[in-house]
Parts: sequence; C-alpha cells; structure tokens
Amino acid sequence: MNFFEELKWRGLIKDIAGEDLEDKLNNEKVTFYWGTDPTADSLHLGHYSSLVTAKRLAKHGHHPLLLIGGATGLIGDPRPTAEREIIDKKEVEKNYEAIKKQVENIFGGNVEIVNNYDWMKDYSFLEFLRDIGKYINVNYMLDKDIINRRLETGITFAEFSYTLIQGYDFLHLLETKNCILQVEGSDQWGNITTGLELIKKKTGKDAYGFTMPLVVDKYGNKFGKSEGNALWLDPNKTTSYELYQYLINVDDEMVIDYLKIFTFLTPEEIKELEQKHKENPHLREAHIALAREIITDIRGEEAFLEAEKISKTLFTGDISNLNGKQIEEAFKGITPTEITEEKNIVDLLVETNAASSKRQAREFLTNNSITINGKKVTDETLKITENEFIEQKYLVIRRGKKKYFLVILNK
Repeated sequence: MNFFEELKWRGLIKDIAGEDLEDKLNNEKVTFYWGTDPTADSLHLGHYSSLVTAKRLAKHGHHPLLLIGGATGLIGDPRPTAEREIIDKKEVEKNYEAIKKQVENIFGGNVEIVNNYDWMKDYSFLEFLRDIGKYINVNYMLDKDIINRRLETGITFAEFSYTLIQGYDFLHLLETKNCILQVEGSDQWGNITTGLELIKKKTGKDAYGFTMPLVVDKYGNKFGKSEGNALWLDPNKTTSYELYQYLINVDDEMVIDYLKIFTFLTPEEIKELEQKHKENPHLREAHIALAREIITDIRGEEAFLEAEKISKTLFTGDISNLNGKQIEEAFKGITPTEITEEKNIVDLLVETNAASSKRQAREFLTNNSITINGKKVTDETLKITENEFIEQKYLVIRRGKKKYFLVILNK
C-alpha cells in the first residue's frame, strides 16, 4: 500500500479537503501544521494520538510545523457545552514552554515550533476586522457545528471569534512558510475549513486539510482518560508505570486498532501481533507492544523497562528488587503511613489499616497472608526496625495477593 493508503488502513483519515491531497502526500514533500493551545502545562495521551500522526508525516518526508497557540490559548476554543475559563497570560506562557519541550522531545528536536502570539500580538483589532473579518460571513460561522451547538446556551464574542483567529493562522503560515496542509483531530474540522475559505478568498490558492477520528475505547470514552483524569505526558504528573498499567489493560478488542494509530510498527508487524493475540490473548503480547512503543517514544526505552520491571515485581511480590524511586512510582496512588520509630509487626498492621484489629493482624500472620518487602512474615513478635526498610525509608506490606500498604520511615 502507498503512504495515503496506509494512513487509511491505520484509521487516521476522517475528513479530507482537497481533491489531490492523496497524490501530494504520496509523491510530494509538503509543509503542514498541527496545533494545540497551552491550556495546561503538559499534553496528554489524547494529544499524542494527533502528535504521532504528525510525526508519521514527518518520517515520510513532509515538513512539520507544530503550532502552540499562545494567542488562541488566551481565548479558548469553544467547548460543546460551556465557556472555557480564561487563563492568565503568565500561565499561558509557562504552559507554552513546558509543551514546547515535550514536543521537541517527541520529535527528537526535528520539528519547527511556532507560536501564533508572535503574529497576533501587534495585530490591532480594527486591522484584523478589515483584513480578515470582511472575508468570512457570519452565517457561514453560525453553521459551524461547535458554534451552532452553543447558540441555545449562549456563546461569547471571544469564543465566536476563535475560528477566525485559527483560520488566520493557516493563512499566515501559508504566506510565510508555504504551509499548505492542516492536520488536526476531528473536532477541529470547522476551524480547518474556515482557514481554507479564508485562503481561497484572500489568495486564490489551494490548500488542504484532513482530520483524524477521535480515539475512543469500546464504550465511546476518550482514549487516555482514567476515571476522569487525563494521562499526562509529563512523568511528574503521570508516571511511566501508570501509563504502562493503562496500556496493558486496554480492551482486548481495541488493542490492534491502537497499535495501528499510536505506533510505528509496520503493517506486517501489527498483523503478526494480531495473530498472536487471537491465538494466545492471555499472553498480552499486543498490549505489551503497545505500552513499549508509546512509552519508549514519549520517554525513552529506559522508562519503559523500568515500568515493566515494576509491573513484574508487583506481580511476583518481591518488592526487594525495587529502589526507592521505583517504589514511589509503583505506589503513587497509595497514601503512605509515616512512622518515626520501630514498631511491633502487629501494631504496624493495625496502624496501616492492613488489619482492623490486633486480633485480625495475628490471624493474617498465622495464615501466611502478610509479606514485608516481598518476604513472608508469620512471627507476631517481630520488631520492624530500620534494617527492614529499603534505603532505610520504604517498607511495603502486602496482604494476600493484591492489597498493598506503604510505610515511610521518617527519623
């Protein structure tokens, strides 16, 4: 299959503008852009689904412009139901720098990053209305899906104008950098077509666009969401172990689709994994490949290997193989119990809520239900001293197979 056919096979094409786009992507080297607003200090896995497509285009020889919207971020893209909260300018600037580093890391520095604040900051309101506003009909804007859905509940003029600014971004990049293609998620189709309309009316030139389908799980929930919280690309917000756990537990019926969308594995490699998945789904080879490819691309191979090690260690229960940093990553979601002195094992089990009473604690010990840093403990007279703690600080209690409790020694 050719390049465009592969994009379709991977499920990356939803809407297309431009009749000869397929020929251009297959046979020419074009400059394209993908954009996002710095509304947070990190991108998340949902953004990565678009970023990885931009990187795929770059690998094929097309030139990427990654736009981080310092100007549009001050306004906010209209939400389907309510207005976004306005973000302070200093926060937008801080977020811009953080996202810029993430994008540069994912692209290995081989990417041109642009900020629409650079060309909007000195553009007066009157000039913008005369130069841009006169070319776009209000009725045309009202027909945009995202605007139309807000008419009943109300939409501010700032939000209403957002599509004009993004449309101008496309025009500006075409005129200054010969950018002829915009690539976005499907929710940006209305903004893409505004840019195309503006370019046609202002310059008479042809430009192109395509959108990628929204990536969801089998229930229609956005990919990369976990209990309402985004899975962030920033390792300080979402650990590699958390990413690993999410990815190896995605729905079996969706994992092959995700391999097509999120990885650079060849069609042949993906088909081989699909066959293995059908024959031995319990081995989770496709899931592990998904986690390996995504985490390695975002954070490097070492981050993946460490996340895999933590996962295997927790499965076996031998916590002694982990260092302090890995323990903190593995048990990020667990509130630790802090102690300042040595304690009897029975008292410690009660204090950590591993047992509801001393009697129950003794029962757990008698029944071989308790391990301390991977070692079985049955002696109810055992004193937990500093020597029991990993790096003289961390102690992990496991009750049964899946209940973990973290103890921190602060002397």
